[in-house]
Amino acid sequence: MTIIALAGNPNAGKTTLFNELTGAHQHVGNYPGVTVEKKTGHYRIGNVTYDIVDLPGTYSLTAYSLEELVARNFLVNEKPAVVVDIVDAANLERNLYLAIQFMEMGVPVVIALNMMDVAQKRGIHIDTRKLEELLGVHVEPIVARRGHGVPELMETVFQVAGQKSRVTTLKISYGEDMDLALKEMTAEIKSAGFLVDRYRPEWIALKYLERDYQVLDLGQKHNPAVAQKLAAKAAQLGRHIQKTTGADPEAIVADQRYGFIKSILNQGVSTTQYDHQRLYMSDKIDLVLTNRLVGPLLMAAVIYGLYYFTFTYSEIPIGWLEGLFGWLRGLAEAYLPDGLLKSMIIAGVIDGVGGVLGFVPLIMFMFFGIAMLEDSGYLARVAYMLDRVFALFGLHGSSVMPFIVSGGIAGGCAVPGVMATRTLKSPKERLATLLTAPFMNCGAKLPVFALLVAAFFADHEAEVMFLLTAVSWLGALIVAKFLRITAVKGASTPFVMELPPYRLPTVKGILIHTWERTWQYIKKAGTVILGISIILWAMMTFPHLSEEKAAVFQKERQALLATAPARVTRAIEPDNRAAELSEEARALQDQINALSGREAEAGLRYSIAGRMGVALETFSRFAGFDWRTNIALVGGFAAKEVVVSTLGTAYSLGEVDPDASRPLADKLVAAPGWRPLTAMALIIFTIFYAPCFVAVVCIGKEAGSWKWGAFSMVFNTALAFGLAVLVYQVGSLLGF
Repeated sequence: MTIIALAGNPNAGKTTLFNELTGAHQHVGNYPGVTVEKKTGHYRIGNVTYDIVDLPGTYSLTAYSLEELVARNFLVNEKPAVVVDIVDAANLERNLYLAIQFMEMGVPVVIALNMMDVAQKRGIHIDTRKLEELLGVHVEPIVARRGHGVPELMETVFQVAGQKSRVTTLKISYGEDMDLALKEMTAEIKSAGFLVDRYRPEWIALKYLERDYQVLDLGQKHNPAVAQKLAAKAAQLGRHIQKTTGADPEAIVADQRYGFIKSILNQGVSTTQYDHQRLYMSDKIDLVLTNRLVGPLLMAAVIYGLYYFTFTYSEIPIGWLEGLFGWLRGLAEAYLPDGLLKSMIIAGVIDGVGGVLGFVPLIMFMFFGIAMLEDSGYLARVAYMLDRVFALFGLHGSSVMPFIVSGGIAGGCAVPGVMATRTLKSPKERLATLLTAPFMNCGAKLPVFALLVAAFFADHEAEVMFLLTAVSWLGALIVAKFLRITAVKGASTPFVMELPPYRLPTVKGILIHTWERTWQYIKKAGTVILGISIILWAMMTFPHLSEEKAAVFQKERQALLATAPARVTRAIEPDNRAAELSEEARALQDQINALSGREAEAGLRYSIAGRMGVALETFSRFAGFDWRTNIALVGGFAAKEVVVSTLGTAYSLGEVDPDASRPLADKLVAAPGWRPLTAMALIIFTIFYAPCFVAVVCIGKEAGSWKWGAFSMVFNTALAFGLAVLVYQVGSLLGF
């Protein structure tokens, strides 16, 4: 199948075009071996179906960031028929820098000149045919969010894909010294056949001058002798250029590329009727939204509004799902034969996974709000405003986005958040960021918070969630400051970022983004969480109570039945039970239910997981956690959603409530030892304790040492427990 790759700078409208082309026919996953998101979809014209791949947004094809490396490797390994480079027409000079690199690399390119309407509003006129002539590649003007020009663009793409000689190779002069070195190195590469099966010889030589670490590593493995010769030549040229110009080859390459772009634009390609007194609409909005005083207040209001919207409007569909799982539980109770299978389905699957899936509406509403903020361009303003705050705590402004990606507002994931720290050039700031990003309230923690907030703070859900967001940010920043003055000392580096223009999000784009993230949550609940829930169910079921202990409960049950009148015992039998029991029958039934509850609790305590929970209770009681909660928290080391599913299983297997179909939140409220202070201590512990297992692995890889992964588990858990104990003990002293 023919592959079409979509590439471009961040905020150039690449994903908007992808959604316009593929609609619902798209799939989201990860590139092999990395956590960078991979989006693929299908576009059909006539009888031909094309695979559309949305590459990560990137400004360059160097190997400085994971996104750049993934995009470049895809082009080399998959060899797409055409690369559609989406270029922001209102920022033509900067965006063409990536297009120039595609052409130098020797891949077939079609330029999609996007946001032409924005350029026109700014008084920018672009002669697309002249640009096409000077670059030697096809250029098509489009407005992706409205679908304008997209059919014409795809017609051009299909024409280029069908051409045998469709590549326009660009050669830029980098000055006499560098051009001579490139010529000599290219000849050496051609004669030795050095990596020519992967890259163009001229491009390999250029990468050696740019000191591209990936190409250097590949060259060393392919032919060490030639690699050393090329590296020596590049180093010699670097010393010469440094001595004569005071710059390094990388800077010369960038300057010459921008010089080439500027020379093209100055040939009548782009003209601007610019009024220096006029501010663009985005600039006018930013005068208010990023104001030093008003901006943070509005940001707080936006986050509070997000939580209010989420909890207010998700309440009814959550009730529907709770009713659905209650109905399924009733069916299983009525029709499945007693035994281990019935116990696993009810306690492990319905009460466990059902507890997690019950929060799908809340997750969906949350992701809907996040998609609105993200697509409108407001999240970039959040990063901009928080830069000044981050600098006070020894972090870089670029640390904001890993925090936001990890769930800084809500609903993210620590794994891509940790991976996003690759954009930080300072190793110390990067390490401090990746160690504290997991403190954010990720999507996995949301079900835990939603359960406890709905159970114990039902009248103030939005306020409590807003407070928890503030606690996670403040805690992360304080810990970052502590790390920056102890384990990861180092100087701070300056921060520069691009603020994309505000855009009105499209309904189609928001719905697709919301569904993608919600579906990822559902899949995780139906696969990972299901597997962990069944394992934990087994740990909470085996070994069974010994025959001796089981016999004690059986004798007590028989004694209760023996002392009651025959008419009363007959009344509570399932086959004879009347709709309304007499007072004597209700009393007997309550006694039997209480006995069954004590037997179930004893069985749970006797199990593997129960013994672990009871052993931990020696310490956890200072934070208000009982042995059931301990079981859930141990499961949470694998994935935080497991806390909810494990609590559901634990309170199902150790059932003390005759109305077993009640929602888990109601069971917690009625359970001994649970009160609002207990819930708050558990929430604080969940915010700060060890990241999930996948995030720990990711931290170890990104930090370059597994000791940092181990450090995050031990340090975070110790910090979380200390804070939970502080909250519980101080709250108890104050009478809460």
